[in-house]
Amino acid sequence: MSYEQLSAFAQTSGMIYFMAIFAAVCLYVFWPSNRAKFDKAARMPLENEDIDHVR
Repeated sequence: MSYEQLSAFAQTSGMIYFMAIFAAVCLYVFWPSNRAKFDKAARMPLENEDIDHVR
């Protein structure tokens, strides 16, 4: 196997690997059952719990 063949294989397999990871993250983020978890995390900065520790 020459350097060019190895380089092409590494580039192709790396692209496929990162595309699979990206697809898995997108599925996780947009999965309907995770919506409540992300909505709760989005509201956390706006909640007024433990405001006394700032003063």
